[in-house]
Amino acid sequence: MAPVLALVGATGAVGTMMIDILNGRAEWPWGEVRLIASPRSAGKKLTVRGQELTVQALAPEVFDGVDVAMFDVPDEVSAEWAPIAAARGAIAVDNSGAFRMDDQVPLVVPEVNQDKVTTRPRGIIANPNCTTLSMMAAIGALHHAFGLRELVVASYQAASGAGQAGIDRLYAEYAAVSGKQVGTRAGDVREALTAAGLSQEDSPFPAPLAMNVVPWAGSLKEDGWASEELKVRNESRKILGIPDLKVSATCVRVPVVTTHSLAVHATFASPVTVAKAQEIFAGQPSIVLVDDPATGKFPTPADVVGGDPTYVGRIRQALDFPNTLDFFVCGDNLRKGAALNTYEIAESLISTL
Repeated sequence: MAPVLALVGATGAVGTMMIDILNGRAEWPWGEVRLIASPRSAGKKLTVRGQELTVQALAPEVFDGVDVAMFDVPDEVSAEWAPIAAARGAIAVDNSGAFRMDDQVPLVVPEVNQDKVTTRPRGIIANPNCTTLSMMAAIGALHHAFGLRELVVASYQAASGAGQAGIDRLYAEYAAVSGKQVGTRAGDVREALTAAGLSQEDSPFPAPLAMNVVPWAGSLKEDGWASEELKVRNESRKILGIPDLKVSATCVRVPVVTTHSLAVHATFASPVTVAKAQEIFAGQPSIVLVDDPATGKFPTPADVVGGDPTYVGRIRQALDFPNTLDFFVCGDNLRKGAALNTYEIAESLISTL
């Protein structure tokens, strides 16, 4: 009998993206799909693979007979309901941050550590943060070849990483500054936003994002680190299986709607060359190599948004650091960074059922 798939959070932003991914898959291994959301969304009709499905309200019994349940909901909802789904016999694949650092929950990127899906003592598998995930296919491929030792990362994160509120705020700020001569003196962007009735206190960002960059993403943690920066460190260690990996990250919010970018400085145990790295990237089905600076060809968010692969370019041998490469990575934070990786984990589980 073909397995049963459930999607929890089917009407949310990532859930909607997930349905788009389900509708676009060439192969279809599922016998049934159940769409699940909060009671206020119950009864809505959504189309999956040409079939109109009714959204069911989240309740324990909706997981009966489910083989894999994908969770695209806030942390607190996953923390409560993923264990319930597991107790009813489903394998929960969770896209929130609720279980990522749980020692009994594998943190999986199928291109890197798919073998971990079989070790799931709590019946739950976690999906990484979208920032970490945007670079992990590239980092994992190089690690398998050369042995990663140190990682320094600067991220350039899209407004959509802060949810729909981040997207709405960026559009509102763009509208407020459009056609105005701002950015030539201190404070004039803020003045334009104030004149448009946009209070900084109501923004998901600590500073204006339009015509600006904000060196902050997440919440304040110990010693001045942002939560997003610590996620890059801790999740990279867990995914790659290198508990003592040296990692330092600086996360920056940029005025891009969707697609995270990262400048990566990676040091390896073995000698590494640009040519070999290019060869490795070109051989990965989930990576697109765009690396010809002489003709202006390298990844940018505007070219990557809406696509499934990770795009890599600007590959350089670090001038003053042995066994080290610098390169630039772009990945759609809503597709691969959230929905697609969750679904790819679900697909990888079929052979284990």
